[in-house]
Parts: sequence; C-alpha cells; structure tokens
Amino acid sequence: MASYSASGTVSVRPYVTVDNVSARPSDSNWTARQILVVATCFILNMLDGMDVLILSYIAPALSSDWQVSPESLGVVFSAGLAGMAAGGLLIAPLADRFGRRKLILASLIMMAVAMFASGIATSIPELIASRFVVGIGIGTVLASMAALTAEYAPEKHRTFAVGFLQAGYPVGATITGFVVASHVTTHGWQAMLLGAAFLCAAAIPLVWLLLPESIAFLLSRQPKGALQKANKLLASIGQPQLDTLPPLAQREARNAGVRGLLSEGRAPSTILLWLAITFSFMTLYFVISWIPKLAVEAGLPAKDAIYAGAIYNVGAFIGTSSIGLVAMRFDLRRLILVYMALAAAALTIFGSVAMPLAATLGTAFLIGVFVQGGFNGCYPLAASLYPPEARGTGIGWAMGVGRIGAVIGPMLGGFLLAAKVSLPVIFGIFAVPVVLAGLCASLIRLPKAA
Repeated sequence: MASYSASGTVSVRPYVTVDNVSARPSDSNWTARQILVVATCFILNMLDGMDVLILSYIAPALSSDWQVSPESLGVVFSAGLAGMAAGGLLIAPLADRFGRRKLILASLIMMAVAMFASGIATSIPELIASRFVVGIGIGTVLASMAALTAEYAPEKHRTFAVGFLQAGYPVGATITGFVVASHVTTHGWQAMLLGAAFLCAAAIPLVWLLLPESIAFLLSRQPKGALQKANKLLASIGQPQLDTLPPLAQREARNAGVRGLLSEGRAPSTILLWLAITFSFMTLYFVISWIPKLAVEAGLPAKDAIYAGAIYNVGAFIGTSSIGLVAMRFDLRRLILVYMALAAAALTIFGSVAMPLAATLGTAFLIGVFVQGGFNGCYPLAASLYPPEARGTGIGWAMGVGRIGAVIGPMLGGFLLAAKVSLPVIFGIFAVPVVLAGLCASLIRLPKAA
C-alpha cells in the first residue's frame, strides 16, 4: 500500500515492471521521440485554446449581428464547457481501456465536424448544440494528452513537460485573438469558426503520423502486436526491450478506472483536487469568456478589448510555462497557492482601479500569468497523484468534475453584467474562488518517491 506525506515529493511509479525492467522513460535525457510527443500534444493544445477562446473573441460581433443578450451568450459559452465536462467524465476514461491515440484521433474528428457546424449555424440553439459537441472533443483530448505526456516525459522533467503542454492552450488562444481582431470585421464571425474547423481537420493526419500509443496501455491491455509495438517505442525512448509481455494477471486492477482514484489512501486528495479545479475553473472561464466584453465595460474600444483578451493569453503562456519550470525546484502545491493569491490581487486591481490602456493591458497580462499558471499546475499535480493505469481516468474526472465551476463562471458573469453589478463587485466575487483553489491544492498529499 502506498504511503503518503503532507510534504511528499512528486513521484510517478513505473508503468510495468517485467524481470526488473521498467517500461518508463529515462530519468533525465530527452530522446527525439519524447520531444515529438510533447511537441505534437502542444500543437493539439493550441487547437484546443483556439476552439474554446474563439467564441469569446467573436462574441461582440455575434451579439451585434444576432442581437444576443448577455444571458443567452452566457448559455452559449457554458454549452461548450458542459460538453468539456461530459468529455472528461464519460469519454476520457475510455483512453485507459482503448488507448490514448485512438481516442485523441476520434475526438479531433468530432471537433472538426462540430466546429464546421458552428460556423454554419443559423440560430442560438444550433450554436449551443454544436458548441456542446466541440466541448466533448476538447475535454477528451485535454485529459488524454496530459496522460500521454506524463507517460513519455523523462521522470525528472515530468512536471515541466505536463505544465509546458498546457502552455499550448494560451498560445493558440493568443494567435486566435490577434487573427480575429484583424479579420472579423472584414470576413465575419462565421468565417472565423470555419477557419478553426479547417485547422482541426488538418491536425488529424499529423496525429495519425506522429503520435504514438501509450506504452503502459500496450503492456497492460496487450492488443494485437503489443510486444512488437511496445519494444519499438521503448527503443525510441532509450529503454531496454522486453522478451515477453507481462502476465495479464499482474495488472493492478485495483488501481484501474474510477476505483483507482479513491484507493490506496487517495480519496481525500482526489476530493481536494476536484475542489481546487472546480474553484479554478469558475474564475478562469469567467475571465477568458468575458474579458473582451469586460474591457469594453472598463472603457476600452472594441478592438483594444479583443487585444486585452489576447494579451491575457500571452500572460497565460508565461504563467503556465513558468510554474512548470519553478516546480522542478519547489513544491508544486505551494506554488499553486502563491500563484492563486497573486491572481486574486490582480483581479481586484483590474476591476476596481481606473487605469490607462497600457496599465489595463498589463493587468490583464498579470491575470493571465497567475490565474492560468496556477490552474495549469493542477495537470501535473493530477498526473503525479495517480498511477498510470488510472491516470487518464484521474485527469479526465478531475477536469470533468471541475467543469461544474467552468459552467457556473460564465453564466454567473452574464447574470451579474445583465443586473448592472459594478465591476469592482464582480471581480471581487471571482477573486474568492482562486484563493480557495490554492488552499485546496496546498493540502493535497502525494505519494512518496518509491
């Protein structure tokens, strides 16, 4: 039975051990295959950032074109987030049974089709339905990519790799923000959605060619040709090859599926992780859904407001990348708490202090650094908490349960704006959940290094 410590270091157990040979990445050296896996997942996460955030960037044009109220727009935002919850809870755990690569490919196809449908939608109900399906694909891909990156990264750099993967999300969102700001007036918001659909479709052959299957999946589930495929992948990451597959009876069934999230003393930490992500999502998706419109409310012209959303995502990239690097030397859980406390301060300043354009954009940048950086620390935290046979399920359920907050945040923001609540009060309300998220993360207990 695993032992736990309140200050335990981040540790991930070997995937499968056969005759003292561990099917896991080397401890420190990166191979070309490992770099390729992380880079491919980074690109996929850029697409996820584009697919989620594009709606907030086109929101002003959509509202003007269709005369959409803030309440209805909040429902459209939340439809995609509800789909992400469904994907994380119901579909992502299937990666532990059928393979991460297959699930990522299926999800990409789903996203491309649904994004195209959203681009040709003619009513709010059609847009809500298509955004829900897009969300299912995104929620599935996010969990599967994080689990796959955790498995292939060298153990010493696993926290950094999973954190860096998440930095693709704000990069995609930032590029999307600048593209939309420059072209939405000329080409219309529907063209922006159709362009996003094309990019999703273009990524399908990239994943087919470059993204390998999980070694842990091959050795534990043992599909046809598993030994040959596993040995080829082991060689590509500098690991010894195996003579035979491990007996199926050696699989740690007690750690598989949802049961693995609550076994071996993980139940309290699992609940804390779910709470941390729920609180984080509540503020995170309020900010990323509404920051362009809130910037308009704060006095910025519409084009500058879109740039504020893009600048936020530049900060999100810096925050996500930095927390992974710093966590190589300091306790990740304490770092999340620090980031979230600073996020609350930046939110309060943005909502309550009248500032010139440069200062407003600078504060939006800091909100991105600390809100997104602190939240994305939860991905490597989840990857470290769960064993490989439950990692896809663990990350999927954590993000899926957390989407409760993601659904509440934008809807609450829409209702508060419709009720003409002042900006200082709105931002004060959403500063509270990030502090609670940091506190929950700091209390999580991780397995001791084996």
